[in-house]
Amino acid sequence: MSQPGFWEEPERAQLVVAKKKLCFQVVDPIDKLLRLIDDGRVLIEMGADEPAAVEADLVDTEAKITASLDQLEFQLMLGGEHDAMNAIVTLQPGAGGVDASDWCEMMLRMYVKWAARNDMTVEETDFQAAEEAGIKNATIVIRGPYAYGKLKAEQGVHRLVRISPFDGQGRRQTSFASVEVVPEFDDTIEVDIRKEDLKVDTFRSSGAGGQHVNKTESAIRITHMPTGIVVACQAERSQHKNRESAMRTLKSKLYQLELSKREAELAKFYGDRGSISWGNQIRSYVLQPYQMCKDLRTEVETSDVQGVLDGRLDPFIEGYLKMRKDMAKR
Repeated sequence: MSQPGFWEEPERAQLVVAKKKLCFQVVDPIDKLLRLIDDGRVLIEMGADEPAAVEADLVDTEAKITASLDQLEFQLMLGGEHDAMNAIVTLQPGAGGVDASDWCEMMLRMYVKWAARNDMTVEETDFQAAEEAGIKNATIVIRGPYAYGKLKAEQGVHRLVRISPFDGQGRRQTSFASVEVVPEFDDTIEVDIRKEDLKVDTFRSSGAGGQHVNKTESAIRITHMPTGIVVACQAERSQHKNRESAMRTLKSKLYQLELSKREAELAKFYGDRGSISWGNQIRSYVLQPYQMCKDLRTEVETSDVQGVLDGRLDPFIEGYLKMRKDMAKR
C-alpha cells in the first residue's frame, strides 16, 4: 500500500485494502492477547515483594485476557469456506399484511444498524416500497470482514408480536418476515448461466435519484427460469451497471444453491423453507405484553428488544455459531 502509484488503480487498491482488513481481523486479537500476557508477567514480577500493590491491576488484566480469548474463540468459529466474504441480504414480508411490510422495514433498519456497529458498509441494490407502509422486498449488500460468516445466522423467518400501529382498535398482532443471506462472490467464481434461461425486464426506478432515474428504464429485474430465482437492482443510474450488479447477485445465489445441494441442505435456502408464517420462525421478537427476544434454535434470549432492533445482534450470532460448532463435533 505504501508503494508509489498504489491508488492509481482504485479497484485493485480496494481489493488490497479489503484483504488487509481481513488479515488484521486475524492478527490483531493475537497481538493484543500477547501484549496482555506480557503485562501480566511484568505485574507479577513487580508484586513479588508487595502483592497487594498490584492485585487490582492483575485482576483487571486477567479479565482482559479472558475477553481476548473469548474473541479468538469466536474468530475460530468463522472458518467456513465463504465466511470471510461480503453478504447479500434479501428481506421479504410474510403473513401479517401491512404489519409484516412494516416489520420487514424495521428489520432492514436493524441490519443497517448492525453493519454500522461493526464498521461495515451497506449498499442498497433493490428496494420496493409497499402501498400503505413498509416494504415489499429489499436487497442490500453488507461489505466488511466476515460479513457473511456472521450474518448467515440470520437466515430464516423472524416473528414480531406487538400492538399494531395500523389497527384502529389497538389489538395485538403477529407478523412475519424472511431473511435470505448469501455470500457475494467476485468474478473469480465461475457460474455457467445460459442466456436462454434468463428473463430480463427493465423498469423505472422507484427510488430517489432525480429526473434521469425516474424517466428512463434503468432498473433491471432478472428471472432465472430453471430455479425461479429473481434478482433486481435499481441502485445505479446506468442500466448497464444495474445489470452487472443483478448478475453478480444471481451468480451468488446460484452458487450457494449448488453448495446447498451438495451439503443436502437445500431446504434451508430455497426448497422446503416453508411459508413465511407460523411454525417456521427462527426468532421471536415480542414487544407486548412483555419485552423479549428469543432465538428458538439456540435458546439465546434477552429482554432488551429495542437494543436488538438497534443492531445488537452479536449474542444471537455467537450463539448460532457455537451451536454449529457443537453439531460439527458430534
